[in-house]
Amino acid sequence: MNGIIIVNKPPGWTSFDVVAKVRNVTRVAKVGHSGTLDPMATGVLPIFLGKATKSIQYFMTGDKGYEGEMTLGIKTDTGDADGKVIMTNDQCQMTNERIREAMSKYIGEIEQVPPMHSAIKVKGKRLYELARQGIEIERQPRKVNIYDLRLLEPETERLGSNKVSFTVLCTKGTYVRQLAVDIGDDLGCGAHLSKLSRFYAHPFHISQALDLDTIVTMAKADILSSVVLNPEEILAGMREGAANG
Repeated sequence: MNGIIIVNKPPGWTSFDVVAKVRNVTRVAKVGHSGTLDPMATGVLPIFLGKATKSIQYFMTGDKGYEGEMTLGIKTDTGDADGKVIMTNDQCQMTNERIREAMSKYIGEIEQVPPMHSAIKVKGKRLYELARQGIEIERQPRKVNIYDLRLLEPETERLGSNKVSFTVLCTKGTYVRQLAVDIGDDLGCGAHLSKLSRFYAHPFHISQALDLDTIVTMAKADILSSVVLNPEEILAGMREGAANG
């Protein structure tokens, strides 16, 4: 079997867990993915089978779309819900207007400092390995582009809720949990990313994604090949789209 399956990654699974599961049910030796999702995150995870793994490099640089939730008044050591609480603040009543104002400075090209709990390598060591040892080092900021960042809440006041739902469209390499942390700091009350779902990883959309139970069922019925996408056809469509502006 050669091609791409779009998986809707469940919470609690690493991207490697999903690769291993698909390899097991398909019996395909070569399986890879084109964009890591943190264990707490869900959503679009393109899985490449067989000869299609050679095309992974062409799908790594596309734009991403996420729906997230940040919780105001609570900071964690990882910046997300999987971390240990390191600060709480009960005085964080914010209006939507105030939150939008804080968000607005992050729209466009920005410089973002990667979090310590990330897979970036520095001198051969991944940052999260150093973080687990209690070591924090200086990180160089990276340029990313936030095309759109908006609240999902209605236009009314927040009515005391410290949960902020939002969507973001951005370039590859954007750390959404760092975005939540930075916005929380700007608001003066701290925050962490409490939920995250990727609904878009160019050119794939969540509407194409299958959950793992469905993939297992289809594999057992020997009909999984009917949902496997041809990477060359997709790449041809991407090139045509780029040529047309």
